[in-house]
Amino acid sequence: ASSVNPIDWKTRKGMLSILTGNKFPLILGFDVAGEVLEVGSQVTRFKVGDAIYGSTNFPGGAYAEFAVVSENLAAPKPINMTYEQAATVPLAALTALQALRDLGNVNSGQKVLINGASGGVGIFAVQIAKVLGAEVTGVSSSKNLDFVKSLNADLVIDYTLQDFTEGNVQYDIIFDVVAKRVFSDCRKVLKPNGVFISTLPNPDVILQIALTAFLPGQKVKF
Repeated sequence: ASSVNPIDWKTRKGMLSILTGNKFPLILGFDVAGEVLEVGSQVTRFKVGDAIYGSTNFPGGAYAEFAVVSENLAAPKPINMTYEQAATVPLAALTALQALRDLGNVNSGQKVLINGASGGVGIFAVQIAKVLGAEVTGVSSSKNLDFVKSLNADLVIDYTLQDFTEGNVQYDIIFDVVAKRVFSDCRKVLKPNGVFISTLPNPDVILQIALTAFLPGQKVKF
């Protein structure tokens, strides 16, 4: 089984040609779950017949009938998940984990805001931030507020009714999963040493990463 992530449709539309080049056709797909049919001579963690899930290397290949996965990008499939369910996890969950744990260095007691809390990455971000001990605020549309609450978010904000950048609460981490906000709008609700994390390296994010990297105080990361 496999799943579709934004990087897949962006590649298909030619938006990532600077990375993929113009050699087509390409077999897309990063997330994969299935049974091991063959292993390399140096593989030690898996054997033929194991049920695994994981990610392929760029530019993908998971949409094929058979896929090759590096041992360090795979894990045993949880026994309580189907292959289809497991295939929705790797890229989205790793994106959330790396953003919060590695880039944000989230610690217990910190205030974390997830903008796009009901999306593919957002649902993992809310849960990971909670496991790391943070107080989590999830931003979503009104129809998804109850769903975000069910993920154990402490607070929820309906973006159709309230702009979180106009609030009085300051956050240690703002994770803009949907890449809809800019750092300049979020600075006033970010603590003096807070971190703004985006999933999209657009020109503004790249500029702000460079500007904040060598200055004390707030940081922008991707």
